[in-house]
Amino acid sequence: MGANMGKNSSLLDALPSAQGTLHVVMLGLDSAGKTTALYRLKFDQYLNTVPTIGFNCEKVKGTIGKSKGVNFLVWDVGGQEKLRPLWKSYTRCTDGIIFVLDSVDVERMEEAKMELIRTAKSPDNTGVPILVLANKQDLPGAKEPRELEKLLGLHELVSSPHGSRDAHSWHVQPACAITGEGLHEGLDALYEMILKRRKLAKLQKKRVR
Repeated sequence: MGANMGKNSSLLDALPSAQGTLHVVMLGLDSAGKTTALYRLKFDQYLNTVPTIGFNCEKVKGTIGKSKGVNFLVWDVGGQEKLRPLWKSYTRCTDGIIFVLDSVDVERMEEAKMELIRTAKSPDNTGVPILVLANKQDLPGAKEPRELEKLLGLHELVSSPHGSRDAHSWHVQPACAITGEGLHEGLDALYEMILKRRKLAKLQKKRVR
């Protein structure tokens, strides 16, 4: 894990080439399934995990769609309440944010919304694409993506008083971290949003000139 960090540190400022390693941060409340999702993406198998104190970091390769063969350096950051103030240290200069959500835990949905909106509205994360991984879809009572969009207030992130540059693109992907269902589809959706953001940034630079 540590070997990847120094090797890729120079790539964290978002390379203009689509071939560069992309920096992605995985956030979410504790017990949402972040680490299970990370290691399912990395090893394509279920690993029994313990609560993350600090972070895990792995290089993951896309396997489908436009993201096939693309390298993602994924930082899985602990979601316990005392660790959440540290999230902003990891999201600085990131290409994309994956917010892992327990789709069954209705009691903590408001808490998840609060943390997601706070992260999205941080000045350092302006316009960064957000993938919401609606995890635990295999369990009874799991909320569907459309319902989660409303519960999390995602439509509030689209409109911005400062114009389209500040608005976030987002996608809700139903998933099951234990089986891996929906994980690579979500990564591919995030990659497409990252590409669109880069294209928009290039167009805006040309207009300024």
